[in-house]
Amino acid sequence: MKTVDYLQLDSKSTERTVDGLQKLLANLQLYYTNLRGFHWNVKGVEFFVLHAKLEEFYDDTAEKVDEVAERILMLGGVPAHNYTEYLKTSSIKETAIVNNTKEIVKNVLDSLKVLIGLERGVIEAASESNDEVTVSLLSDFLADQEKNVWMLTAFLS
Repeated sequence: MKTVDYLQLDSKSTERTVDGLQKLLANLQLYYTNLRGFHWNVKGVEFFVLHAKLEEFYDDTAEKVDEVAERILMLGGVPAHNYTEYLKTSSIKETAIVNNTKEIVKNVLDSLKVLIGLERGVIEAASESNDEVTVSLLSDFLADQEKNVWMLTAFLS
């Protein structure tokens, strides 16, 4: 028996959810890597504020990566775990060294826009397969990210 059998989910109907989670995982991994680079290289008068905030963001993203990978496993999938695959799948691209605070924040906002769109798509797929746990997980992600978008937009104003 499979885990989804015990969860009372149909493995066929969860395939779309797993595919969406795989894309989300790849994008989260690239986002995480970019955040680390921004954290290391940020310069300017907003250094202290942004340096600390970026560390908070990448720590949070690392937790989200783990939760998404584990959810993929629970739904019978195998999470991708190499950057070759992530780079092929991700809409978020690697960045070069960026140290300007406004460029960093703009990049983070653009990445959050991608993640939010992917998460809304996975929520739709999970809803259709009666997968309330995935819906709840990603709804929590959205709540955090929407608040971050608001704060970062205010930072740029």
